[in-house]
Amino acid sequence: MEQRTINQTKISLIQGDITRQDTDAIVNAANPSLMGGGGVDGAIHRAGGRAILEQCKEIVSKQGRLPTGKAVITSGGNLKAKYVIHTVGPIWQGGTKSEAELLTSAYQQSLKLATEHNLESISFPSISTGAYGYPVEEAAQVAIKAVVSFLRKEATSIKEVVFVLFDSRTYEYYRSALEEISEEYNAEKSAI
Repeated sequence: MEQRTINQTKISLIQGDITRQDTDAIVNAANPSLMGGGGVDGAIHRAGGRAILEQCKEIVSKQGRLPTGKAVITSGGNLKAKYVIHTVGPIWQGGTKSEAELLTSAYQQSLKLATEHNLESISFPSISTGAYGYPVEEAAQVAIKAVVSFLRKEATSIKEVVFVLFDSRTYEYYRSALEEISEEYNAEKSAI
């Protein structure tokens, strides 16, 4: 397990199953319909049960499909986590269609919602790197930068951010990104 601290918030990387996390919230890499699907989305809906799907249906009936880069929150249903924050990451189209900005927004909107609900811990999967085809190496850089940037600028209730990564290859990309970005952060901090 890899860890770093940014402004009193611990960032951890683990390899595992996000549906088993007991953080206050877990983040679902959802699709715009919020109806469950494959990968992380399907696993969270299966493990969390009917309550999550019912709440997602209510959200969609009120506001329509969830736009890429935005986030909404439901209860955790049968999960250990009290809440599920659903966010839609971008579909990779070669990197020229604002994918990095949209992926940054997905992470930061999720953190903002967690802060608004006064949550202290949140677990993220590697958003957009499954069926949406975002290259893991680039996605890891964007994800870590988005979280570190949010933690540096925003007043937040969040004390722990956990990246729950499915396999060792993904874990290694995130570990490398966390090491590089936290070194940059520490260098900037000591220069002040």
